[in-house]
Amino acid sequence: MKRFGDKRIISWALYDWANSAFATTVISGFFPLFLKLYWGGSHDSGDTTFYLGAANSLASLVVAVLAPILGSIADRGGAKKRFLVFFAAMAILMTGALSFVERGDWPVAVALYVIAVIGFSGGNVFYDALILSVADEKKLDRVSALGFSLGYLGGGLLFALNVVMTLWPEYFGLADSAQAIRVSFVMVAVWWAVFSIPLVLFVREPRVANKVSGWSSIREGLVQLAATFHEIKRLRTVLSMLAAYWLYIDGVHTIQRMAVDYGMALGFDHQDLIVAMLVSLFAGFPATMVFGLLGERLGARTGIYIGIGVYIGISVWAANIEMVWEFYVLAIGVGLVQGGVQSLSRSLFARIIPADRVGEFFGFYNMLGKFAAVLGPVMIGITSLATGDPRISILLPIVLFLAGGTILLLVNEREGVRLARDMERG
Repeated sequence: MKRFGDKRIISWALYDWANSAFATTVISGFFPLFLKLYWGGSHDSGDTTFYLGAANSLASLVVAVLAPILGSIADRGGAKKRFLVFFAAMAILMTGALSFVERGDWPVAVALYVIAVIGFSGGNVFYDALILSVADEKKLDRVSALGFSLGYLGGGLLFALNVVMTLWPEYFGLADSAQAIRVSFVMVAVWWAVFSIPLVLFVREPRVANKVSGWSSIREGLVQLAATFHEIKRLRTVLSMLAAYWLYIDGVHTIQRMAVDYGMALGFDHQDLIVAMLVSLFAGFPATMVFGLLGERLGARTGIYIGIGVYIGISVWAANIEMVWEFYVLAIGVGLVQGGVQSLSRSLFARIIPADRVGEFFGFYNMLGKFAAVLGPVMIGITSLATGDPRISILLPIVLFLAGGTILLLVNEREGVRLARDMERG
């Protein structure tokens, strides 16, 4: 940890440790499982897959619309950290509330989940933007990778405990696995809240020139957003990066959010799927750090291409698996590249945007990422309903990876850095 500098970097990265518990235990793990086996009641597998896809897409759509607007307002008012706390608090409360939803009451569960995902995703807009408050350009790849790595480790540790609770609930004084999952939702909320405290205490935003507040920040933020929307047209590298990211991150998010549901559709035991997820998470911790070093030595774009190539192989592998051990191989493959693709995308984008508008530009970045997540899960859900064959739907992300990788060729990092600095100087 000493290589990463002062406590600001560690405090910033610990937020990934904090909120990744939601991504692992709730989004990827227990919510899809509980929706299908508990909240879904008498609904069949295809219906619950559709509900899950629609919930993820609705939450992503809301964040996509709000992200650039809120990012611009936060820039003008120097309020990125305050916005982060607001969205995180909303998600934490909704996550805890999931533990009180009764069997068969899937509409309430889905509603709480949608609000929680909005809070989780909305908070990440401002968390991503704060990276430039703690790291200089030379450290961006490594610091971004540190955040994702701690996310894998922290989310994995809590998820491992939660899995043990569901497998042997009697050892924890719990009645059954269902009660263990309910308790797990509360534990995620508490974990998230506690490990967010260092960021609140030790990460400071740079002072904003001509800072405004209240309605003035909203008005000026919207004016700045409109101006940037026109200016961004001349930032060719930023446009290319956003377009590429929009496409390939769709595949990443789709596989992440639908993997457990896919495994269950193939008839694999849910306990095997949960263990496979744990293997994936712990593989992701060291692998993401390696990707950070790859970014420093070979360039972030090269590292992203390595990840995209592996993802294409994962999709082909997934469409042909028959045995549980093959799902484990799939999980390990995802763990080796998922964090690397995400962390290097974040650090590459941070380099090519003006530092005084980081919240706004990361708003665009997250907007496109969420619009991508609108498309992928719905494609999976509709294809599953229409064909009754989940193997066909799992091949769809390949198209997105290929298209995103092709556009990424247009990203010229040196030109992007130069244009961003020119924009900062006015």
